[in-house]
Amino acid sequence: MFTKLHPVYVITRREVRDQFRDWRIIVPIVLLTAFFPWILNFTAGRLSEFMHSYGAPLVGDRLIPFMLMMVGFFPITVSLVIALESFVGEKERRSIEPLLSSPLEGWQLYLGKLLAALVAPLLASYLGTAVYLVGVNWSVGWRPPAVLLVQIIALATVQGLVMVSGAVVVSSQTTSVRAANLLASFIIVPMALLIEGESLVMFWARYDVLWWSILGQLVIAGLLVRMGVSHFNREELLGRELDVLNLRWGWRVFRNAFVGEAHSPGEWFRREVRQTLRRQALPLVVVFVLLVISMVAGASQARVFVLPREAFDLENFRQSLQTGLKSIPMFSVGGVPAIWFHNLRALALATLMGIFTFGVLGLLVIMFPLFAIGYFAGAAAGAGFPPGLFLLAFIIPHGILEIPALIIVGGAILRLGGTLVAPAKGKTIGEAWLVAMADWARVFIALVVPLLLGAAAIEALVTPRLAQIILGG
Repeated sequence: MFTKLHPVYVITRREVRDQFRDWRIIVPIVLLTAFFPWILNFTAGRLSEFMHSYGAPLVGDRLIPFMLMMVGFFPITVSLVIALESFVGEKERRSIEPLLSSPLEGWQLYLGKLLAALVAPLLASYLGTAVYLVGVNWSVGWRPPAVLLVQIIALATVQGLVMVSGAVVVSSQTTSVRAANLLASFIIVPMALLIEGESLVMFWARYDVLWWSILGQLVIAGLLVRMGVSHFNREELLGRELDVLNLRWGWRVFRNAFVGEAHSPGEWFRREVRQTLRRQALPLVVVFVLLVISMVAGASQARVFVLPREAFDLENFRQSLQTGLKSIPMFSVGGVPAIWFHNLRALALATLMGIFTFGVLGLLVIMFPLFAIGYFAGAAAGAGFPPGLFLLAFIIPHGILEIPALIIVGGAILRLGGTLVAPAKGKTIGEAWLVAMADWARVFIALVVPLLLGAAAIEALVTPRLAQIILGG
């Protein structure tokens, strides 16, 4: 094992040595490490004094750990150019041919380049964090708790790993540095949105949530590394000169995969849809297990965030149902399309988010309703309201159709993400992804759309009246 990893170390050492000889790389890293933490330290001190002067010391104190996180993040974004040029940059400079013609295996070459692109950003991040900590301790006397410091360092590490591994994938699959720089927005924008979410966590001081962010990014980084190693092809890297967007070819591949070998709608439904479900058997089981876990996790949170007992008063439920059935348009035939389109939009959004995150964010969107159901069922149990009665009255009637639809589309989203990670034999990345997208469209049109329509009809017309009967209204 160590013998096979030695070439990875050799490539990494060579690349890092070349990077630190280039002043265009060293100067920005030094400037970010020396001056950016000082600027944020100065800003944190002034903002903290400002907040204290207006009687808001809590806000000022929360700014300091937030800026500590930003100090670790910014050097990674600027140093991303190293990763973007790791393959395509050398290709344009015509210096990669000797390396690709070496007897090294593809995974050794790829991992060596990836680790080399990771060294400089992480060093800049760690040094910047140290400079900021020294400055903020000297100016306002603040020292982070040990757990928070570990979380910040771990966040910087996994964020660097995600961004660099994504950038190396882009560099190995594009034909020019210009194209790689443009595609880098698909890395920077999601990471910026993630930082916004983490900043809310920092201001609310719910630092335990950061562990979940670290775990999620670690999973995505692993998938990106797996994807890059699986699809790395030195022959294609040397031979591909220009990427052409062939829409006609893409539509033909998608259409043929969607129709399959069926000659009629009935045969298509009986044969192609059934075969698609068989191919997605494992993803369907995984999604089912995740939904059960999310429901149990939601129930456990009901003990942490306790709702008042009055929220589950039986008489209040009865009065609310009687009022709603008379005055709310949603509980009528006119509410069916609104509920239906809302659910379709939610699953379309889950699919879109899953495409860019290997299915991870898409599954989180699908898991959230079950998490909420588990939470309210647990809260009902805590308030003395039978959770089984709560589920029977408000969830089970339309959930019989809606939850299977969630599982089916979740399995298709998971397979879409898995297609990018695991290469399909005899197919390019684009062709394999189009086939998986055709499978998603097949089950979505044939199964998910009618299931959600039936669930919307039951939710609007049956569930509230059945709840009224069960609760004795």
